[in-house]
Amino acid sequence: MSNPVVSHQPAAGSYGTNVQTGEWSTGLCNCFSDWLVCALGCVCPIALSCYTADKYGENCCLGCVPGGTTAMRTHMRLTYGIQGTIFNDALMTFCCGLCEMCRMAREIRIRNGEV
Repeated sequence: MSNPVVSHQPAAGSYGTNVQTGEWSTGLCNCFSDWLVCALGCVCPIALSCYTADKYGENCCLGCVPGGTTAMRTHMRLTYGIQGTIFNDALMTFCCGLCEMCRMAREIRIRNGEV
């Protein structure tokens, strides 16, 4: 038996629109660009956290676990080629948690072509 040869390696962020700009698609407080995400975040932030984790392909409880949002933001940033640091990820999710969760949900929806 011969081993299969891999002729094409998947790249980071190889799904969705794959906008490799090095920045987030929307600003931190740019809620008006996606009313669904904004409304869900204001009415039930836990539901938005579960929705975001599920859409990203993670366990829906990830956003409810301490440090889970930071881990998801770091992974999302690295997958999509967005510049930043782990310290910045932790700072943003700690100080601006709801706004950051809304931005992550918008990013996923934009990359998946849902917005």
